[in-house]
Amino acid sequence: MNTLGELLANPEPLLVPLVFDAISAKLAEQAGFKALYLGGGSLGYIKTVTEANLTPHDFIERAIEIRSICDLPLILDGAGGWGDPMHLHRTIGLAEAAGFAAIELEDQLLPKRAHHHAGIEHIISQDLMVAKIQQAVAARRNPNFLIIARTNATRTDSLDSALTRAAAYLDAGADMLFVLPMNRDQVSKIAAALPAPLMFMSMNGKFSGAGYSPAELSELGYQLIVDPTTPFLAMHKALRQSYEALAQGTANPLLGDKGARSEQQYVHQSIDLEFLLEIERRTVERPD
Repeated sequence: MNTLGELLANPEPLLVPLVFDAISAKLAEQAGFKALYLGGGSLGYIKTVTEANLTPHDFIERAIEIRSICDLPLILDGAGGWGDPMHLHRTIGLAEAAGFAAIELEDQLLPKRAHHHAGIEHIISQDLMVAKIQQAVAARRNPNFLIIARTNATRTDSLDSALTRAAAYLDAGADMLFVLPMNRDQVSKIAAALPAPLMFMSMNGKFSGAGYSPAELSELGYQLIVDPTTPFLAMHKALRQSYEALAQGTANPLLGDKGARSEQQYVHQSIDLEFLLEIERRTVERPD
């Protein structure tokens, strides 16, 4: 199994989808993805709160379940790292112990606020974030564990401010940078100012954004392209429609009148039920 660093060294961009539990990770793996992203925004929604309400253990629990059935590199959306520079030692230790391949850390105020989801940012000082990155690097024991530094300062200040912050985070030891662009022009300016590989986040249901295809983003230096929302939104819509149909006594809009049995077979394939049954046939279900 390739490390995340090895995958990022390939010429083609690394396309990474959101996962939020074991079955979503297994389905993503079966679809052919080579790395996965455990996103805070969607996990917060799944717990019917927001990312601001989550603790590191919410992610660690999910990661252990995912890693128990899937070996693909898993990226942790670490938000603000759940603390100050001192706290980063425990955060990184937990992330490595849970089997994460990387952590994304952003320069957000802690405790994080729900207003982040409405586009309102509360950003900490550059000096404090630099210290947090430095301590995250110092806490790292696995040399293959990557630290991704993120800033949304383009929302609160200017592109120049965001680029200054990103350069300082790189000097502090970050392995990769993620500067949130506000438009197409900023996408290219960020790429021109900062070294590859860069991270890009797509929010439109495709691995593209700001008018760039994945291949074009890769040419600019955005080698890690993450979709942090689409699978959750699709699941939410499917569940919402399913419960509405059940309550109204109508056919499920996705399964129809006869699709439940067919989808159940897909579920059994996803979890490899036959493998488990074969073990039982050879052991506890053997005829006397």
